[in-house]
Amino acid sequence: MYLNGEFRFGDARERVLRALQELRERGFAARDVDVFSNEPLEIPRDVLERRSHMSFAAVTGAVLFCVLIIGFVSFTQYSYPLITGGMPLFSFWATGVVFYEITMLGAILTTFCWFLKEAGLLRRGRPPAPDVEPGMICIRVRCRIEQSVAAQKSLEAAGATNIQSSGDAR
Repeated sequence: MYLNGEFRFGDARERVLRALQELRERGFAARDVDVFSNEPLEIPRDVLERRSHMSFAAVTGAVLFCVLIIGFVSFTQYSYPLITGGMPLFSFWATGVVFYEITMLGAILTTFCWFLKEAGLLRRGRPPAPDVEPGMICIRVRCRIEQSVAAQKSLEAAGATNIQSSGDAR
């Protein structure tokens, strides 16, 4: 189930930070809490810490695609040898552009897919982002039914209004 609590802008930033801190103290993980706003909201790094592995994924994707294309080109050139007039069948200089382009394609595709994963767009069963009015901040907490009371108390203590539950229990 999901609990949505709304905060009005103004002093809402401090109240949102207090709610996030209290939710964290009550045992809710950062992956269970989402913050939505129509306006930019700066949240300190340690409050809603979600480690990103984007750079590792991009480098891994680039290396993987590079190794695959080198293997593919090498296999192709040795499996179907052509008469090259004494030149080597497999030359890095002749195929360097192909290696470079496919390596960059691997980095780009991996980065795009990893972005979708980290943004939560590939998760099933997650409700869409709520329609947040201008001047409002919404905190959505994913919790089990037995945790919903604690989450609601945390949101109420921070000054949330219009607290609603939605979705099925997990």
